[in-house]
Amino acid sequence: MESPEQEVTADSLKELGNQAVKENKFEEAALQYTYAIKLDPQNFTLYSNRSFAYLKLKHYYLALNDAKETIALNPVWAKGYFRKGEVEYATSHYSAAYDSYKNAFKYKPDDSNIIDALSKSAKQLLKQRTIEKQIPWVGAGMGIIIGVTMLVADFMTTKNPTHPLLMAFITIAISLIGYAIARGYRTYMRHQRKALLEPPPDLEDKSNKEEEEKEEIKRTPRYTKSQARLRYKKGKA
Repeated sequence: MESPEQEVTADSLKELGNQAVKENKFEEAALQYTYAIKLDPQNFTLYSNRSFAYLKLKHYYLALNDAKETIALNPVWAKGYFRKGEVEYATSHYSAAYDSYKNAFKYKPDDSNIIDALSKSAKQLLKQRTIEKQIPWVGAGMGIIIGVTMLVADFMTTKNPTHPLLMAFITIAISLIGYAIARGYRTYMRHQRKALLEPPPDLEDKSNKEEEEKEEIKRTPRYTKSQARLRYKKGKA
């Protein structure tokens, strides 16, 4: 007798996904978890596992969404907050990551992984804030160095050096330019971090297209059967 085919369940697909993760096949794992979610959309562990797979694939927006869905389905499960923190940490959002790890710690204070994550995110947050505060002043300092170098070169290479007050003004101006450029660079860095958690362009386009289709359906007039027959007769006439 032939053995009946094994029934595909959310749990069996989850196991396939877990096995794929062990083999570092994260795309396959994400697919298996996606199929499992279709069969069991309220299973928060599936979203947690898929969040991990997406994180490994550097699909940060999708990973964060799944972590948030995990939390929504089970707000008292520490791993949901931990997953969220891992995505935020990977994208250098250390303040948000620290808050997420802190929430995870609240529900599982004896977990060494959460404790380590809290510690490393706190260190990175302090380092990031220190660097960001220093960046504009580094730019200003470089401007001063350039200005002083120009002053020395002017004094050493010309018979009639530029007036010291004018050179001082030029040095200050270059320093201010360096400060402004450095501030712009800091803003650019922050924007780049933010962009890592934004939806990819293809997903955004798909979402916009779906919204347009919904609006088109709403605008399309609906006819009763009698109205439809009347329009059909007019068309034949």
